[in-house]
Amino acid sequence: MTSRVAMDVGGTFTDVVRYDEETGELVAAKAPTTPGDLAEGVFAALDRVLDDAGEISFFVHGTTQGLNALLERKGSRVLLLASRGARDVYHIARGNRDRLFDLKYRKPEPLVPRSDVAEVGGRLDWRGTETEQLDEAAVRAAARRVRAEGFDAVAVCLLFSYLNPAHELRTGQILAEELGEDVMIVLSHRVAREWREYERTCSTVLEAYTGPVVRRHLARIEDRFAERGLRVPVHVMQSSGGLVNASFAREHPLQTLLSGPVGGTMGGVAAARLLGRPNAICIDMGGTSFDVSLVIDGKPDVAVEAKIEGFPILLPIVNLHTIGAGGGSLAYTEAEALRVGPESAGAVPGPACYGRGGTQATVTDANLVLGRVDPDGFAGGSLDLDTEAAHRAVAGLAGQLSMAPAELAEGICRVANAKMAQAIRTLTVEHGIEPREFALIAFGGAGPMHAAAIAAELDIGEVAVPRFPGAFSAWGMLEADVRRDLTDPFFRTQDEFDGEAMSEALDALEIQVIGALTEQGIPASRRRVTHAVDMRYSGQDYTLTVDLLNAHEPEAPAFLSDIAKRFAEAHERRYGHSSPETPVEFVTLRTTGLGTMPKRSARHTPRPGADPVVRPVVFDGRTYQTPVLWRDSLDAEVPGPAIIVEDTATTVVPPGSRCTVDAHGFLLIKAGDAA
Repeated sequence: MTSRVAMDVGGTFTDVVRYDEETGELVAAKAPTTPGDLAEGVFAALDRVLDDAGEISFFVHGTTQGLNALLERKGSRVLLLASRGARDVYHIARGNRDRLFDLKYRKPEPLVPRSDVAEVGGRLDWRGTETEQLDEAAVRAAARRVRAEGFDAVAVCLLFSYLNPAHELRTGQILAEELGEDVMIVLSHRVAREWREYERTCSTVLEAYTGPVVRRHLARIEDRFAERGLRVPVHVMQSSGGLVNASFAREHPLQTLLSGPVGGTMGGVAAARLLGRPNAICIDMGGTSFDVSLVIDGKPDVAVEAKIEGFPILLPIVNLHTIGAGGGSLAYTEAEALRVGPESAGAVPGPACYGRGGTQATVTDANLVLGRVDPDGFAGGSLDLDTEAAHRAVAGLAGQLSMAPAELAEGICRVANAKMAQAIRTLTVEHGIEPREFALIAFGGAGPMHAAAIAAELDIGEVAVPRFPGAFSAWGMLEADVRRDLTDPFFRTQDEFDGEAMSEALDALEIQVIGALTEQGIPASRRRVTHAVDMRYSGQDYTLTVDLLNAHEPEAPAFLSDIAKRFAEAHERRYGHSSPETPVEFVTLRTTGLGTMPKRSARHTPRPGADPVVRPVVFDGRTYQTPVLWRDSLDAEVPGPAIIVEDTATTVVPPGSRCTVDAHGFLLIKAGDAA
């Protein structure tokens, strides 16, 4: 068993990467995603890189099953159990408005209707001390309702259970006795052991809503691979950028919500290391969406909470900004103007050029009309494109706007590029980060085709396109480490601070996280533990996470002054100001365990390819006779315009730009003004 394999199931294509540990060979392939039975597309892609699943020594899988269930509102029916008197916490939510000047603003529609919230007697106070015993009869009554009405999952979120989980644990025991294994039971202190009732309730509901879907998907994948001879555990990518085995993911499915897109970010971390550029913007343009993430100082930009579809989630998650702008994004007219996305043609029927019944023009159709896509070599030749269908779709829309087809095709690309550039600004400029100081790492099946144009919009000087960009998220999964995150509430003001108590709490977290890594099969030589604390100024509602040197740093005599200084510096970086004279407060302790996985760079050796062909390609209204080059054969600088093709993507080098290949096989494009 010498093959390390990673797989990313996207909305349009399923990508697979195989790394041979003996030879250093790296191969990738794509196959259309099969929405009716995802396993069909998974094995179609796998069969293109591997003959026998028994050869696999390590397997990691990225899935968007939970995210898709949320986006499409096709999750499970959930009964929410809340403490008596706190039934409406989930529906009241927060009073703040995310868009102050939007007169049509509405809070997200709750995933659980108010009629499906049941109250349970029993109460803990703010210290976690029991003041009223749990009403076990009410819990059993709720279980009877679950059976009678056919709920798929039960979310349990009782007041102050993050301090003392006793009532939740007993509730879980009763529900398990009454319901067996057919109904998923989710306890809030296992999902998010943190303060703030609404956010904790929302996180718990999200896990219950998406969990059964994820569990069924992982069970099918494991069963199907076992039938094919897989003899190693299936690992799953987490939203935090770390790996866990499938058994853990089944118990904590919310951790996998963004597991597919996050693979690209971890690939970006590895790419930034190989390129020697610690700061990078990662853009992943696939068939359905466009994802942006950041690598800062060689690390993924990870937040301790996030919002997905307007719902807060309390868990470590890579900061991703996603918009509906992929190769399959539909172009249409609205108010006599051209619009692109967010609606997508998806895998079925797909763009018009796929020949599967699609008739509306998409970004992929526009690129084909402009000559930027090879109709015979698309997706490694696995999909023959219908050029005439693309021209018909674009020409039909062009007629509505009284434009020439080529003019409209460029317009479609420009609108898509502008939307994608704005998405990057949302994650950079709006947070005080200057894009020009970052390299742009472009991947996804369509990312390298648009990267130079996006870089020009943002005045970014360099674009890096990794090998196998269309399967880069899968490659990134092979570069990720096993990761476990634990939290512990630690409410202390500066005057109440007890360094010994903090160190004892951190030691306890470290013991737990080391045990979790051991269960994942990580030996002591590859284990690493880090600690941090959430802090705020006295009177603030929000917090910032500040790294600690080790678990025993809080016992140092100068700790309070040192940590207050680090917090002030972090506050200054984030918000542009700080108040060093204001007392600080400690809120939550965080411990992360990392199990380092082997990092090996695959060898890159240029190979002779077919003689380049020349075909007409349109840039800025002008037709250029442009060489079409096979990527693996490049060994010298390539001036633009040029089209560089490979099995998983197409890279466009516009006029005025130049492209070189570095020692690791990255295409480095110095972006010009034309695109």
